[in-house]
Amino acid sequence: MATAFFRRGDQTASDAARPGWLAWWLLIVAAMVVLIVAVGGITRLTESGLSITEWNVASGILPPLNDAQWHAEFAKYRATPEYRLEAGPAGMTLADFKNIFFWEWFHRLLGRVIGLAFALPLAFAWLSGWIPKGYKPRLLALLALGGLQGVFGWLMVRSGLGGDMTDVSHFWLSIHLCTALFTLAGLVWTALDLHALDRSGDTRPALLRPLAAIAAAVLFVQILLGAWVAGLNAGLASDTWPLMQERFLPEANWAQGAFYALTHDPFLLHFIHRWFAWAAFAVLLWLGWRALPRDGNAGKALICFAIAQVLLGIVTVVTGVSLWIAVAHQVTGALLVAATAASAHAIGRRPAGSEA
Repeated sequence: MATAFFRRGDQTASDAARPGWLAWWLLIVAAMVVLIVAVGGITRLTESGLSITEWNVASGILPPLNDAQWHAEFAKYRATPEYRLEAGPAGMTLADFKNIFFWEWFHRLLGRVIGLAFALPLAFAWLSGWIPKGYKPRLLALLALGGLQGVFGWLMVRSGLGGDMTDVSHFWLSIHLCTALFTLAGLVWTALDLHALDRSGDTRPALLRPLAAIAAAVLFVQILLGAWVAGLNAGLASDTWPLMQERFLPEANWAQGAFYALTHDPFLLHFIHRWFAWAAFAVLLWLGWRALPRDGNAGKALICFAIAQVLLGIVTVVTGVSLWIAVAHQVTGALLVAATAASAHAIGRRPAGSEA
């Protein structure tokens, strides 16, 4: 049974609050976010993201149900720049189209399911008075982030449907991915605050310590670089490690200026992502080590995921971006975000009786 909401200082107790229930619910939603990140990775790597050219909130739930509907969807896809410029003389069969359509449809369906899995229990908990004091704004913010994900996802797809674009914008891809992972971190952090409240009645949320803020910032930069690498297919710029093009520093195109090269050149971005990873690795190991005395599971998870992510990154490169290795790399990145949030929360918890 969930622990009642105790009185602390000027906080008022509420026997109806169910912080333990809410914590488990948020962790289940967090697991669903990791799943959709995995499916999003498959969608990107199989170049399925532009297979559905419209966004229909209700009717888009069902895939085409007969040959006429399939041929209509296929005709819309054949009108996209991606198909016209990349399909080649042989084109694509309807069976091939159905394969890529599935992953985009499944990705969108999961987004809808996650939205309902968050919104409906939130409404129930709100009406039942289960939400402890001070948590409603946080939960509404998480709900808003989920809604933004749908908007950003469509803007990302739309960026690849016009002009001579054969892929989505890597900027919109990074916004879409980073928002998902920021939401994941928020779900984990809030769940852990609620768990602490349920376990000990402590109404004070954990603090974001300087070390945790540094680790989060470094990890954000690495994830942003990774999203740009994915969006520009820059993972294919080299299949050797540690050298690229048989040299340490690859040739980059500086003709359009340094800013353009730093944000668009696939060889340079691959190089930066590859070596900035070691900065992220070091600071995450430091955070994990600091978290061990406060929460051994969180600290160990962070250290293990950091090591696994570096190894998977190298294997992804040397296998020429093998589909399932690359997906594992992306999923481990999501788990790394969750473990970072948990470790940051661990070092940010305040001892009982402390006001600081």
